[in-house]
Amino acid sequence: MFKRHKSLERKRELFQGLPQSTMKNNTRNFHSLSQLVLSAGPLRTTRAVKLSKTTHFEIEILDAHTRKQICIVDKVTQTSTIHDVKQKFHKACPKWHPSRVGLQLEYGGPFLKDYITIQSVAASSIVTLYFTDLGQQVGWTTVFLAEYTGPLLIYLLFYLRSSYIYDVKESSQRPRHPVVHLACFCHCIHYIRHLLETLFVHKVSAGHSPTKNLIKGCAFYWGFTSWMAYYINHPRYTPPSFGNRQITVSAINFLICEAGNHFINTILAHPNHTGSNACFPSPNYNPFTWLFFLVSCPNYTYEIGSWISFTVMTQTLPVGIFTILMSIQMSLWARKKHKIYKKKFNLYVHRKSAIIPFIL
Repeated sequence: MFKRHKSLERKRELFQGLPQSTMKNNTRNFHSLSQLVLSAGPLRTTRAVKLSKTTHFEIEILDAHTRKQICIVDKVTQTSTIHDVKQKFHKACPKWHPSRVGLQLEYGGPFLKDYITIQSVAASSIVTLYFTDLGQQVGWTTVFLAEYTGPLLIYLLFYLRSSYIYDVKESSQRPRHPVVHLACFCHCIHYIRHLLETLFVHKVSAGHSPTKNLIKGCAFYWGFTSWMAYYINHPRYTPPSFGNRQITVSAINFLICEAGNHFINTILAHPNHTGSNACFPSPNYNPFTWLFFLVSCPNYTYEIGSWISFTVMTQTLPVGIFTILMSIQMSLWARKKHKIYKKKFNLYVHRKSAIIPFIL
């Protein structure tokens, strides 16, 4: 009570110290302000204006050889990819299909992958890319089907129509050795497996390959198949040196490698092992997949094992040369993949080999 009485006295002293005219003006102003607020009605909440944070880029595309400007692709968002830029470039220049457009961030540098975003390569709002015409392109599925269908049909042609290729009298006088029939069976199994995996197992990328690479691949596979089939199905073909034991062991090892290759490809096609967020392939309960404990690319290991077995089983020079060339090529592919695995999954592959356990 005492504090309240004291505060009232202080307020009276303050008001008494002010002139009366000032007090009246303050009262009128307060009254008019209150009337204005009441007549205005209830207060409305203002909505927050959302500011657009989307940044647009301008892509300047220059010819990689002449350094002249071809076109400018504008209104490219941060989330747009190189594939989107190729689509817009195709609309501006219809004569270049997106599949044959190669874009580089700098002259002489690597071609940018379709999944790379513009934001990851842009240093400013204007991005300069260099264009190279990659030539006529073919889908990867078409490449694989052409490379594998040819050897299958060519080998069957030599096996089933030997009378049209070799001397008729010589073919009729010399019966075929059982290894010839077994070699045809194993060769057909190998390429039929490749064809079925291409259609139903492999996750083939949406990219393309130059037509000249298709021609090179077909020439390599088809040419070597013709050379191998000619020797193995020839009437004067001589069986392996160690007879049935050599043939049987090689055939069993060939079938084991084919089965292992199939199971490895099935694991690699799993969604967890494809894409940008892929994890390192790990073995499961299947014994054929346990090779993952030793090497990073067991599918190439099994592929080389199949051709080594086929070489020992048939004991022919063309098959041996083909096996050596295939082994060299697959070793290069395996080492390249092994380096990529090391960057992504260093904890998993630092003790592994690329293709041959403890050696390569």
